Amino acid sequence: MAVTVFIRYQLDPFKRAMFEEYARRWLTIIPRCGGDLAGYWMPHEGTNNIAFALISFENLAAYENNRARLRSDAEGVANFDFAEENKFILGASSLAVRARPVISAVSMLERAGSPTNAATIAISGPAFIVR
Repeated sequence: MAVTVFIRYQLDPFKRAMFEEYARRWLTIIPRCGGDLAGYWMPHEGTNNIAFALISFENLAAYENNRARLRSDAEGVANFDFAEENKFILGASSLAVRARPVISAVSMLERAGSPTNAATIAISGPAFIVR
């Protein structure tokens, strides 16, 4: 079952440009090592020291394999070293999640005989539960 790794970074707000360079480098390294990188999200307005990344894998084993490949890839090692030497990442946490489709709100309302409300809710799309 596919998993997506959600990574939350705490940044030094005065070194955001360095983190942006770090993230830009992963755009080619991660896919080469087996991950499907959705992207990195940088602070824009509001909180200036939090960034996120989303990377998907076929399964948890593929995720573990990607981690090992990143640590043996010359550009991956160089990017980890770049982060460590410049200390722009103050902390990071990750969570591997998998989406499990559930009955959408539209389906539930249609079954309950309320097509008017179902049409209103359809704009928001299907519901998902993460386990």
